[in-house]
Amino acid sequence: MKNKHHDFLTKQPLSQQVTDFLLIRIDRGDYTAHDKLPSVRTLAQQLGVHRLTVFKSYQQLVHNGKIYAKDRSGYYVMPCIQEELKDSNLLHNLASVSDKSYDGTRSIQQLLSPPILAGINFKPPVVSSPLRTNMLSELQAHHVDYQFSKALIDPALLPNAYMSEYVKKVFDLYPKLLGTYSTVQGDEELRVTLAEYFKKRHQFFLLPEDILITSGAQQAIDLIARLMIKPGDTIIMERPTYSGAIDIFRQQGAHIISIPMLPDGYDMDELESIIRNYKPRMMYVTPTFHNPTGYVLPASKRKRLVELAEEYHFLITEDDTTYDMYFEEEPPLPIYGYDTEGVVMYIRSFSKYIAPGLRIAAVLCSPWLMKDLLTLKSLADGGSPLLGQKIFMHYFTSSRMQTHMEKLRIALSLRKEAMERCLAKTNWEWTPPKGGLDLWVQLPEGVSSVELLRRSLALSVSFVPGPFCEPDAVHHSSSIRLSYCYTSERQIEEGMQRLIDAYDSLIHTI
Repeated sequence: MKNKHHDFLTKQPLSQQVTDFLLIRIDRGDYTAHDKLPSVRTLAQQLGVHRLTVFKSYQQLVHNGKIYAKDRSGYYVMPCIQEELKDSNLLHNLASVSDKSYDGTRSIQQLLSPPILAGINFKPPVVSSPLRTNMLSELQAHHVDYQFSKALIDPALLPNAYMSEYVKKVFDLYPKLLGTYSTVQGDEELRVTLAEYFKKRHQFFLLPEDILITSGAQQAIDLIARLMIKPGDTIIMERPTYSGAIDIFRQQGAHIISIPMLPDGYDMDELESIIRNYKPRMMYVTPTFHNPTGYVLPASKRKRLVELAEEYHFLITEDDTTYDMYFEEEPPLPIYGYDTEGVVMYIRSFSKYIAPGLRIAAVLCSPWLMKDLLTLKSLADGGSPLLGQKIFMHYFTSSRMQTHMEKLRIALSLRKEAMERCLAKTNWEWTPPKGGLDLWVQLPEGVSSVELLRRSLALSVSFVPGPFCEPDAVHHSSSIRLSYCYTSERQIEEGMQRLIDAYDSLIHTI
């Protein structure tokens, strides 16, 4: 019989339902960092469940790092990433970037701090959604003269003139295009084209039905998170990793466990131990020109990762946004190529190096996952815009595409080298990547990347501080991510000198 005190009940065990209930309350700001939670007895009475059920839920939340216990005092909310960064002076240090700085753009303090985190007496309404953040996007929204925080390719390097020709061609071929919606799964002609491409390029034997077109890789990650993750589910992420993915998975209430990403990939014994102990539902990886380090996971470890997923029954989400951005030899086969049991969901983005404004990415997965993914896609937008899909397809299959890619790789390599020449003047450390769009730079021990960002913004220079890329609050980073793809070689030299000046001023205060 349904209990009137807890309408949130489902077919899940009662303790898991109580856990999910508490996570929702925490995520939407009803309880904030270090707030005391109701006692076991009080919450049991409120929900109409046994005290042992509530106790079990609290113990699970403690184990997952969501709350902490004080002897003879009770249970308290563990600081989330926003509060951790606030405690580490991120928000405080950036507060000096005033509202009028950079053409009136709001300060990062305002952008990153929901009212409840900024100390304002804010109470969410009865109908409330979780407080949302996208720290990387909010940082990138600041106008600066030297933009090293955007992993986007300089528009001057993109085939803008050629693309305008293909726009006209598309309207000639499809005169009624603007009066037509795409299917939810994506334009069939494009999916047939991509199936043929993957077969020729990687020997992936696909049907068009195995491919979903999304509005960029970010939407693909969000759809997969909504499909796979419920509050309290454990996922594994690389450390460091893509900031946007951290925000998405945390928004879904995931319990994130991290594995260090090293120049030669993961320690596979350590990874297996984590998998065995935490029984993850999913692992999110960027194995090719890893964001932000630029490292490449070797083929042997890619194969072993698939074996672990099959053995321990979890899914792999492979985010492959820069596979074609190699400077020397082509990277290893994607992890998806080793999958024979349907344990890999593969995201391949084409936006960055062709036309970011088209927002084209593809998700490859098994039919049993595709069915539910299509439902979520239909609820999100009903299907990505058809015009962009047609323009992309006709350029993607042209002879100009290959020429563009060859020139782009050379241009990006030259910009990387220009940034490395500037870094050579410092005592900072980095591992030169063989592709991708970023350099992952280690500052000397004890130097705050957050304080450096504050000083750099004052000089109109932006970069991504290491804490943005940390998937858990336990680890902090003095590293910084510098993207060399968005600015010219001259701008790189000027901007890097300003960054070094900001660093020198910071060192004199330590």
